[in-house]
Amino acid sequence: MPSFVALLRGINVGGKNLIGMPDLAACFRDAGYDDVRTYIQSGNVLFTSRRPAGAVLEDAIERMLEQRFEIPILVVVRSRDELAATIAAAPANHGSAELRSDVYFLKDPLTAEATFAELPELREGVDSVALGPGAIFFSRVAAHATKTRITRLNGMPVFRQMTVRSWRTTTRILEMLDGG
Repeated sequence: MPSFVALLRGINVGGKNLIGMPDLAACFRDAGYDDVRTYIQSGNVLFTSRRPAGAVLEDAIERMLEQRFEIPILVVVRSRDELAATIAAAPANHGSAELRSDVYFLKDPLTAEATFAELPELREGVDSVALGPGAIFFSRVAAHATKTRITRLNGMPVFRQMTVRSWRTTTRILEMLDGG
């Protein structure tokens, strides 16, 4: 059966939209999803399902979560293979010790190209960005991370259609989907 990860945006951040992982997992199980597991408190739900992937699945999960927790939550779903393709497309140095690296997962119909066109001017020598399938890879030099300009993206309307995971979280989720 196909395996997926649902990446929830904006839960358990800054004391807002608090949802316990056992409650979140129970919500998915109650809705008929199988092999449900969560990873860390930021809203990563791994599961299997025979339901069709894509926008239909994302919409169904968003409705389910809003009914259960009474808050709207943006959800980006990636299959195991889609997540593997995103990771494979990352720049060679993404996630290296010299960088703080993240993956900005984009909710369809938002594209990496359209998002890139809206990005604020980044700081040369600190920030770097690369486009991937349904994602943007963003890194900043760890020694100069406080000088990054990517935080300007957080206040832009386009930011509400994406969710961010650290490189370590992203690669760990794939390991878990692969049985690790």
